[in-house]
Amino acid sequence: MRLSRYFLPVLKENPSEAQIVSHRYMLRAGMIKQSSAGIYSWLPLGFRVLKKIEGIVHEEQMRAGHIPMLMPTIQSADLWQESGRYDDYGAEMLRISDRHGRDMLYGPTNEELITDIFRAHVSSYKDLPLTAYHIQWKFRDEIRPRFGVMRGREFYMKDGYNFDLTKEDALHAYNRHLVSYLRTYERMGLQAIPMRADGGPIGGDYTHEFLVLAETGESEVFYDSAVTDLSFGDRAIDYDNVEQCQGVLEEFTSKYARTDETHDEALFNEVPEERRRVARGIEVGQIFYFGTKYSEAMGATVQGPDGKPTPVHMGSHGIGVSRLLGAIIEASHDDKGIIWPEGVTPFHCGIVNLKQGDDEADAACNQLYAALTALGLEPLYDDRKERAGGKFATMDLIGLPWRITVGPRGLKNGVVELTSRRSGESEELSPEEAVKKIAAIYASHPSGRGF
Repeated sequence: MRLSRYFLPVLKENPSEAQIVSHRYMLRAGMIKQSSAGIYSWLPLGFRVLKKIEGIVHEEQMRAGHIPMLMPTIQSADLWQESGRYDDYGAEMLRISDRHGRDMLYGPTNEELITDIFRAHVSSYKDLPLTAYHIQWKFRDEIRPRFGVMRGREFYMKDGYNFDLTKEDALHAYNRHLVSYLRTYERMGLQAIPMRADGGPIGGDYTHEFLVLAETGESEVFYDSAVTDLSFGDRAIDYDNVEQCQGVLEEFTSKYARTDETHDEALFNEVPEERRRVARGIEVGQIFYFGTKYSEAMGATVQGPDGKPTPVHMGSHGIGVSRLLGAIIEASHDDKGIIWPEGVTPFHCGIVNLKQGDDEADAACNQLYAALTALGLEPLYDDRKERAGGKFATMDLIGLPWRITVGPRGLKNGVVELTSRRSGESEELSPEEAVKKIAAIYASHPSGRGF
């Protein structure tokens, strides 16, 4: 993409309404614009990152054997009345009526709707196990929406639902989701710690939240510092292997890590004092097993091996796709702007022309742009007739991981400058070597690995 043809409405000053880093930089970098309280338009740069995050979530869900689908945003109140949650959910639910006076709602979650789909089409234990998911906009009428996409009213979320014949099978689905979530977050450059949590309005005795440590986190968390040394890495995993998935769960949840809602001071004090940590965390996902809560209330049964109707065991599993974007910025920035991890960057690298209009510099930039594009990479070429300082400030603000700087002086020596946004280190390379290095970085990055 050529910046002269792109819509990137950057701001030089910090917006007064932005209280945290991610909100401030998303507004300044022209990623979002507030439509009303807690509701945002996603401008081109923000939308690109949102789709990158969504793509990783889809890949890892399908890798785990989960089936994508799509459910509507507007749901019938009848289903929620059937489950008993319509009155219990509270003021966060946006309740509406259609022109015929039928009670409807803007879905905050989809347990009832997916259960209704299941009971209409699945009748035998032979069709189990089944796990389906979708990525869809949700709405929760927060009393005080703030912090940009971190606590908005409208948000983009992946929610998945498993249906199993037994508790043991459903707990394997729970473990399978934990493994897939660990892979998902690491591909985005995040360390998200699974912490014992409270079931809240969804319910369930088994539930873990995934939290990214950040000073601006809304939750107080207590944990053993040894948990931050854990990494899933590139290990192979067989999602059908019960022992393997259980082993990963035990590895990542055996050390103390809890939110303030489930914190146990006595257990925490058993952690060696030098490893006890109290911090803030941003929730970016949660997994639940809630047994037959919804299947019994809504008659979602299958014919069991004994021929008798058997309520299925269920769980639900969510990832805050839009919230993740804010969490990544909170975890990866400096005083100049965002620092995108390679896995979710909107463009793979930036090209800065120090002397737009110079024939040699223009030709070199065009060649770099063509070479990177031919390799399947997406460069952002700043071809505007602006001062070099302004171009560098824009690149630092929007946070592309790599920048190639092209100028007449370097070209006389046959070199361009390749700069890492994270470290700030630069090296002079020939244009061909710079392209080769960028291609090698992304070829080896986990965001590029296939199934």
